Amino acid sequence: MKYVFFYDETEHSRKINYQTVTADNYCDNFITGIVGWKAEENECISDRYLAFESKYDYRKKDGELKSQTMKTKDFRLGFASLNNHTIEFYEDLVSMFDEKIIIYFSVFSKIEYVISQLFINYHNSMFVDIDYMKYSIIKAINVYQPQNVIEAIYKEPQTFVKELRSFLEDRIIKNQTNRILKEHENQAFEEILILLDDTEVPETLDWAYFAPFDGFKKLLTEMNIVNYKLMIDREGEESHTLNSAIYVGLQNVTEEDSKEYVGLRMADMLAGLISRLMQSLKTSLIGDYKDGKIKKTLLDSGWFALNQKQLDLYKKLYQVICENNDHWYKSYAGIYSDDLVAFVVLLQFMNHFSYVEEIHSSKIEMQPEYYNAFVCERLSERYKIMEKKLPIDPIANDGKDYFYNQRDAKVYKDINKQPMLPLHNGQNEFYVLSVGFSRSGIPLVTISENEQPKCYRLPDEYGDWIMTVVGFANMGERLFPSKVLFSLIGGRYLVDIL
Repeated sequence: MKYVFFYDETEHSRKINYQTVTADNYCDNFITGIVGWKAEENECISDRYLAFESKYDYRKKDGELKSQTMKTKDFRLGFASLNNHTIEFYEDLVSMFDEKIIIYFSVFSKIEYVISQLFINYHNSMFVDIDYMKYSIIKAINVYQPQNVIEAIYKEPQTFVKELRSFLEDRIIKNQTNRILKEHENQAFEEILILLDDTEVPETLDWAYFAPFDGFKKLLTEMNIVNYKLMIDREGEESHTLNSAIYVGLQNVTEEDSKEYVGLRMADMLAGLISRLMQSLKTSLIGDYKDGKIKKTLLDSGWFALNQKQLDLYKKLYQVICENNDHWYKSYAGIYSDDLVAFVVLLQFMNHFSYVEEIHSSKIEMQPEYYNAFVCERLSERYKIMEKKLPIDPIANDGKDYFYNQRDAKVYKDINKQPMLPLHNGQNEFYVLSVGFSRSGIPLVTISENEQPKCYRLPDEYGDWIMTVVGFANMGERLFPSKVLFSLIGGRYLVDIL
């Protein structure tokens, strides 16, 4: 089976400099979109999309319908600010992306790229989690927008470490007014200050293209797609994007003219819609910290003053982003993924309403609070994953109902088929090869049984223990293979590594 894929991007900065980041239209997120389908579906999908373009011929520029037609001001309050005339365009656009179309999108912070260069020679250890430190710095710069730090990055990089140190020290003092809320932030900032003296300033701030293609390569592996062609919107003589795709190991990649390929225009529209809505959401959630005070930032209640057509558009986009072709690597982000989380949570939040009357009956003015609580819950889950990182390999869609894990033990894709580890009252000794979680968060253990690896489910009570040992592994302390004593005493689940 052959597939065709098409790539485009938005919010792309060729050079990241001070003029770039201080421009009115600057967006920290670099967003890419890829759409694809089985080659045999090409004519049918192209005809449908050409009919859509023909309907909105008046929106074309230079003979093409591109994402430039999407006005940022139209999304000031998300879909709630779309008028009846405009919303029909987006309804028709989103409807184009049905189950036959595979979508992939990535979201990467440009600030993250810069910070990653500062700590390029640092690695996680038993004593420090460099990834979490990077995340804390990126988030702080994105949230507080410290102008001296941002200016130093792009105008006087040699003073960046000094300005960052000054900002963090000042922020720690200001956070003392709310120690409970800012306890973890202050702890992270204090750890960062210890390492800052040894960091090196990056020599160049040109944008790196590799990460989005890394994610797409993982999606191809997950879907077991080997026969494909990837077309990239032609960008110029240097072909940085094309070369990056080839560098990460993608094959059959070419540059093409978007005027000749419907798929390239669809990828552009997908990335554009995600970008406009995500950027509007990000702008609406940026707090004002000029006075140094700590306060909660909520969306304007106008975001939730929807009519039924606007709500239904959210629900349609939710179907495309969260339901259709629901693969693990359908979306891809870097260490800092807060904006992506907020975007997905917005779609999930809106989707749980069937009718706008449900929003109004539960008071529109309370919806920002409910949404904020939902986002905080999801971010908390994200932080836990970051602190206890698990290497997750994509599961190939090969028609089998199982796959083999890194210890060569059979794991069922339907985790309910996985046998439970046989535990009887008292002590149970096993030789453990590895531990981990299923995609749905079920604790798993791989043991040596008759000199063969075998994977079992563990009771949920062992979840915290697994998170702890995974954390040790990420910091360089490998605890397995080892004998482990699982005990069931008086209804309590205990464990000891021998």
